[in-house]
Amino acid sequence: MDSLTQVALGASIGVAVMGRRTAVWKAAAWGGLAGLLPDLDVLIDHGDALLNMVRHRGPSHSLIWLSLLAPALAWLAQTLSSPRPGSALAGGPGSTWALWSVALWLALFTHPLLDLMTIYGTQVWQPLSDEAYGLGSMFIIDPLYSLPLLLGLIGAAVARRLSWGLGANALGLFLSTVYLAWSALAQASVADHARQSLAAAGLPSDRLLVTPAPLQTQLWRVVALDGERYHEGYYALRDQGRPIRFRAFDRGGDLLVRHAAHVQVQRLQRFADGFVAMRQEGADLWITDLRMGQRPYYVFDFNIGAAAADPAAPPPAQQVSARIPLAAGLQWLGRRMAGEDLDPPGQ
Repeated sequence: MDSLTQVALGASIGVAVMGRRTAVWKAAAWGGLAGLLPDLDVLIDHGDALLNMVRHRGPSHSLIWLSLLAPALAWLAQTLSSPRPGSALAGGPGSTWALWSVALWLALFTHPLLDLMTIYGTQVWQPLSDEAYGLGSMFIIDPLYSLPLLLGLIGAAVARRLSWGLGANALGLFLSTVYLAWSALAQASVADHARQSLAAAGLPSDRLLVTPAPLQTQLWRVVALDGERYHEGYYALRDQGRPIRFRAFDRGGDLLVRHAAHVQVQRLQRFADGFVAMRQEGADLWITDLRMGQRPYYVFDFNIGAAAADPAAPPPAQQVSARIPLAAGLQWLGRRMAGEDLDPPGQ
């Protein structure tokens, strides 16, 4: 998820766990910091755009490393946040290192768990495995998830009574968690309908991707791989069972086979679980992650160098991201969510 949402989740957890044992702003600040820390790996430049992609959400998102970090971060929080002698909080059993450890461990630990709900890919078992996992039931930015957390934190900060503020924060955490569960259930339902639609059209459904369109969970994008082609379609919950209309696009299957030994092709194939397309423009090869974006606007589209280059030591990949025109994209999103069977912008 986006970093603002991760900060809000960490801050909300910090307030919920620390409760009355420290000032609300201190619990929120330290929890928010813990929620942000894993994403600081974006500051590392590996000198190659494709490497930057596949190594993001790597060791910094490891459940093992984050669990080991939590006690040290808790010691720092306890040391810097100790209440003044004589204050109502001084000496309280809840403002101990152990309670800070629980709060900050949860703030750190839930960061990669929330990222697992997106399709990007999170390496939660580093250093034991570099396999990237992603359920894909949440878009990277979803206001309906983030807003309850933010409103709960605001309530905790401005409430006249601490109990009211803690209640508002707890409610925000509860509603956001329910929304996560809803997204997974909606995804499963759409995936089942997609398989039925593919079967009715005589298309394979064994390699299937179902993710929400931007900013919500009412409209879903479906991609099915079919050898040389991939099929893309959309299903809105307001379609009320209408079969999904798929469009077929070439994915450069011959190029993928011909350049299977190319190190960049191997990297992205593994990271994207095979949901890639390849093309050649002039002398240069391009490879695209089909999971994020939509035809023809993909976030991760890479020029991986000349086709004649050494496949074991190609030049650094260059990323080019295509963005949907904002006005046209929002208009299509709203109308398609309402159940209108419209083609996406650019198609």
